[in-house]
Amino acid sequence: MAVTDPIADYLTRIRNAQSAGHRIVEIPASKLKKSITEILYDQGFILKYKFDDEVGKGTQGTIKIALKYDPLTRKPVIRELGRISKPGLRNYSKATDLPRIINGLGVAIVSTSRGVMTDKQARAMNVGGEVLCYVY
Repeated sequence: MAVTDPIADYLTRIRNAQSAGHRIVEIPASKLKKSITEILYDQGFILKYKFDDEVGKGTQGTIKIALKYDPLTRKPVIRELGRISKPGLRNYSKATDLPRIINGLGVAIVSTSRGVMTDKQARAMNVGGEVLCYVY
């Protein structure tokens, strides 16, 4: 089935898996989703990830993400995921106007001309771009 907004589908699958208490979630892969997954791992929001490339099936494979939970309270580390730029209304920002999520504690993921990166990296490199989503 074709999805009109694959990034929103990616975030929703993670949100649903966490609310159901799953340890692992499988998501159809794309280059953009892979780079978002790497950012989530680097920022400490997920435990592990693995890219399974299925050769010969005409797909880009799947991403297996091991979700991270707090060991004492068993609540998910990711409190909230939100989509900012949507297919119907794109949201672009200059480097000086990039949003600060929870005064710097959260992360905004930005697609720039130099690749997909966090808002902090984009400010440091002085590049703007499309603000894809936020995580905290």
